[in-house]
Amino acid sequence: MTIRKVASLCLALAATLAFALPIQAADTPVAVKSLRGTDVIGPSLEPDVPKVPNDRGALPRDFVQQPPLIPHDIRGYQITKNFNKCLDCHAWNRAQETGATKISVTHFRDRDGHELAGVSTRRYFCVQCHVAQTDAKPLVANTFQKSTGLK
Repeated sequence: MTIRKVASLCLALAATLAFALPIQAADTPVAVKSLRGTDVIGPSLEPDVPKVPNDRGALPRDFVQQPPLIPHDIRGYQITKNFNKCLDCHAWNRAQETGATKISVTHFRDRDGHELAGVSTRRYFCVQCHVAQTDAKPLVANTFQKSTGLK
């Protein structure tokens, strides 16, 4: 097929669609809603931030290889390249004293599998994988089922 034929077909298709699609009058506003059900054109409202139950212990996992969920509030935790608030409690030399879960040994390996003296830079930013769990209602319906191996 030549380029001219393809271009002609595209123009014909565009013209057909232009007549087939309903056209809304310019003075009729389009109702667009956010997932929270608020008007996206209006002022942005501060979302309701669900409360995170404090220290409810280890939370069950829903799929194999799921990173553990954080069972406490982490709002205000500083995690930068120079400081990681999580390590105040979860570092191996602090976990027994604080009663927190120790960081997994997998966090002390580089990408080639070599053991490191400290937490790998690949695993340093905890909230890339670990999230604080809340009982917030889902924004959209889903049919997710827990992994059968974990039931």
